[in-house]
Amino acid sequence: MKYVLLIYQPDPFDFRSLPESEQQSIGAAYAALNDTEKVEPGLPLGLPKDALTVRVDDAKAITTAGPFVNAAGAVGGYYIVEAETQEQAVEIAARVPAARLGGAVEVRPAQIYW
Repeated sequence: MKYVLLIYQPDPFDFRSLPESEQQSIGAAYAALNDTEKVEPGLPLGLPKDALTVRVDDAKAITTAGPFVNAAGAVGGYYIVEAETQEQAVEIAARVPAARLGGAVEVRPAQIYW
């Protein structure tokens, strides 16, 4: 089954303020995930301040500045994972640096729900 891992960055989070060794460790952890079989990295997402939320009212698009959900952290990226079980997907999610740096990773099955 496929799972989507939504990566929530901690807020506030300043990567550049971390020691060089920690920056390298984080980069290496993401690179290792990107090289993991059955793990497909998604595109990095821009900052929430640059997002637009679109709703439709009377067949007219209405835009609002900012993200739809005002969460404690921002969705910074995602992975698509092929896993036999949800537990396997969780094991991969636990390897995402954001999960140990004050953020979180949401594991969601990729399935039709309507």
